[in-house]
Amino acid sequence: MSVAALVRLLAPLEIASPAVRTAVSRMVRQGWLTPIRLTHPSGPPLPGYALTPKAVRRLDEAALRIYRVDAVKWDCRWHLVVFDPIRERSRRERLRSALGYLGYAPLSETTWIGPRPSPELDSLLMGEQVRAVRFESVLDGDPRALVSRAWDLDAIGRAYEHWLTEAVAMVDALPAGAPDDRVFAVRSRLVNGWRNFLFQDPGLPPELLPAGWPGAKAAVYFEEEASRLLPAASAFVDANLP
Repeated sequence: MSVAALVRLLAPLEIASPAVRTAVSRMVRQGWLTPIRLTHPSGPPLPGYALTPKAVRRLDEAALRIYRVDAVKWDCRWHLVVFDPIRERSRRERLRSALGYLGYAPLSETTWIGPRPSPELDSLLMGEQVRAVRFESVLDGDPRALVSRAWDLDAIGRAYEHWLTEAVAMVDALPAGAPDDRVFAVRSRLVNGWRNFLFQDPGLPPELLPAGWPGAKAAVYFEEEASRLLPAASAFVDANLP
């Protein structure tokens, strides 16, 4: 789409045109967007932008986790990643952030563990030029103790409770029959807030979570409201595309 279309779409979120253009330029530099020429039936081609293959992969993977449609039975095997020590602090921080996003947690500075292999791991390690040994393993011990060591479930649970309280208040403030642009804005904020859990919640199997896990109730609310608001939000998007 064109930048003008993006500006129209993001106006209900109170994101100004200069901020949109700055973000687009940054995403081009980072390899998420690529410049293209858009065909126009009544005039010459117009400048625009399209997703790169890298961005399509990231969005597809994120959608599976955001909408939690990839739930599979856990086979009691953990995925371990052991990489060589990294001297550069900036690379270490980038790797830590990216591994956390993919659902891994550190057991030591160079050993990370996740409940399942991430399909994005290969591209991450290749992009950071990090050599790593990867293997699956069955724990000899109590998996709940391992989870307690690797992840702060209390903090994640509190984050879910906080998100749910704010999400309910935001959605309840949306009046019946609200215009499509307002529904789009509320749904976008709902999804964006929920998306943040990709950086916090590794998607542990239910059998390793505490009873009454707050994330379960929050997930039900998100799925119901995101689906209910989708038709009006989609109508706004369709009306503002070129």
